[in-house]
Amino acid sequence: MTQPFPFSAIVGQDDMKRAMLLTAIDPSIGGVLVFGDRGTGKSTAVRALAALLPPISAVRACPVNSARLADCPAWAGVVDGTTQDIPTPVVDLPLGASEDRVTGALDIEKALTRGEKAFQPGLLAAANRGYLYIDEVNLLEDHIVDLLLDVAQSGENVIEREGLSIRHPARFVLVGSGNPEEGELRPQLLDRFGLSVDVASPTDIDERVEVIKRRDAYENDNAAFMLRWQAEDAALRDRIISARKALAQLRTPDSALRDVAELCIKLGSDGLRGELTLLKAARAYAAYRDDTALARAHIRDVAALALRHRLRRDPLDEAGTGTRVDRVVEDVLG
Repeated sequence: MTQPFPFSAIVGQDDMKRAMLLTAIDPSIGGVLVFGDRGTGKSTAVRALAALLPPISAVRACPVNSARLADCPAWAGVVDGTTQDIPTPVVDLPLGASEDRVTGALDIEKALTRGEKAFQPGLLAAANRGYLYIDEVNLLEDHIVDLLLDVAQSGENVIEREGLSIRHPARFVLVGSGNPEEGELRPQLLDRFGLSVDVASPTDIDERVEVIKRRDAYENDNAAFMLRWQAEDAALRDRIISARKALAQLRTPDSALRDVAELCIKLGSDGLRGELTLLKAARAYAAYRDDTALARAHIRDVAALALRHRLRRDPLDEAGTGTRVDRVVEDVLG
């Protein structure tokens, strides 16, 4: 089985890579939405991130990847609390998936062969403590979107049907990608993504050539290519682990909180989710850079990621949302 393309070997697309790394450091940021042209590495980056993430400790045979036996749902019938390190789950949610496939449903095989009412876990169970990836998320059916909104808000999957009453934790980082020409995302779902990135095809010839070279080496000399980038990915993984530990000790001065609040007010961001997400993203970025206190530079570098998809439409302003954020950041932070 061919290993995913190394995360470190992805050429350019710095905002997309930064956004994904920040959610790896602090999953509570709330996920990443990547919109842009086809063939710009969106899916490749998600697969690469899966291979990059540090493993998690989970109880053997627990269908929701619980860290402790006490956290395993009773319906799973897990009695052995032995744990093992497993790769951080990264689960694909295909567009055509049924609601039963997503949430889980009655185990038909057990019902027919043993006459038992047993629960067959779905994709949300498998994604707990990991990532849920939806390609072409803007084409997702409305009833699945509603379901995801409920689960994303509560962190719990509740199934009430066919005489079953089941619930289990479903806390995951939501990663969506899509092409805006194929349709827009519902505002309620858009708001659930902590960070948003617009990607485009590179226009620099040297950058395009480097993309082709690395892809060619990956496909035609895979072993040597993977060996070359193994150390880069390992170093990046170590930085993620170090940043996670450093987050708890990071100082956040009141002046940084005022900067974050002023930015959101001037941009007209609805509610307070913008402030909270921007603060988390800036703190994760500061930890990633091995800094000990949050500063304006951190806020400035992640403001567009956290705020561009939270702006109200302005029919009189033809500038893109990223440009509008950059303009206000320059005005507020200098």
